[in-house]
Amino acid sequence: MSITAKELAKQLHLSEAAVSMALNHKKGVSTATRKRVLAAATVQGYDFSRIQAAKEEIEKNGIIQFIIYRKSGALVPASPARTSNHAQIGSVGDIPFFSQLSEGVDLACKHCHYFFHISYLYEGDDIVSQLNEFKHMGVKGFLLLGTEMEKSDLIPFMDCEIPFVLIDNYFEDLNLNYVTINNIQGAFLATEYLLRKRHAQPGYLRSSYPITGFDERADGFYKAIRKNGMSTSRSLVHKLTPSVEGAYSDMIELLSENEALSECYFADNDLIAAGAIRALQEKGYRIPQDISVIGFDDMPLCTYITPTLTTVHVPKQYMGEIAVKRLSEMIANPSASPVKIEIATSLIKRKSC
Repeated sequence: MSITAKELAKQLHLSEAAVSMALNHKKGVSTATRKRVLAAATVQGYDFSRIQAAKEEIEKNGIIQFIIYRKSGALVPASPARTSNHAQIGSVGDIPFFSQLSEGVDLACKHCHYFFHISYLYEGDDIVSQLNEFKHMGVKGFLLLGTEMEKSDLIPFMDCEIPFVLIDNYFEDLNLNYVTINNIQGAFLATEYLLRKRHAQPGYLRSSYPITGFDERADGFYKAIRKNGMSTSRSLVHKLTPSVEGAYSDMIELLSENEALSECYFADNDLIAAGAIRALQEKGYRIPQDISVIGFDDMPLCTYITPTLTTVHVPKQYMGEIAVKRLSEMIANPSASPVKIEIATSLIKRKSC
């Protein structure tokens, strides 16, 4: 019986990832390690035909293109190496939400035997030409990160004959395939928790940028307010830039103008929450003794700031995996009815509330 890659890794005291890269002749391991793995695999009778079969299946299945559409630039990372055609294969920058989503897409593409490419498209680009170029490359389907997109931005993709799944956005009147966050549920959970903890009307640290997902979070926030018999008009709303530095600057300005404050706040995302907390602390407010704050997304920064941030967890890697699975179904069955898949959230309790 031939040895498996997992057994080979254990025998050589190497990680499974390192052995996989060596066996598949990929970058990431030294020449010496690669030779050592290949020599041991040959001696131990490793079945190299499985690697060749997988390569042939990937070549047969083609490419899934993960398109990151960047409009305002407030929430979506820029291409790490933007060129004249603005379409690069690379990483999704250093924003954890998108890097974790990309990891899920990568894993699922490997499982479904597709090549995986990432491209950045910008508002103002010749989108039609880019989509035609992808067709010539053999792209079988698109995963379209539409966080910042408006309905009109989707027209070129809807006119294209290649199937696509829209991630992190939703339009009620467009009959498309979606994978989204259950934003209403998440914001509702967070607001209910604030009400239980503080017994006071929550305020809202709302994004100053118009994003569909944030509008849904507003729906969840106000739904919880109404359920608890409170008037939505009595919740103080501060509009802040959806980034740490932007929210900090905006909040400092509000505090300098002696704006009225709530005892507790729900923030549209963790970046807004972190920036607002920093500003409040600089002005002498204690978190959570004086003011409680809850974020949304569960980014790594939640555990780095003081106090650690209570937030709404989004399973970002799972979103990517589900999106690939749905796209794979569409490629196999082009006549399949469109579906909207909402990914449930959960509350992560830390020290800011």
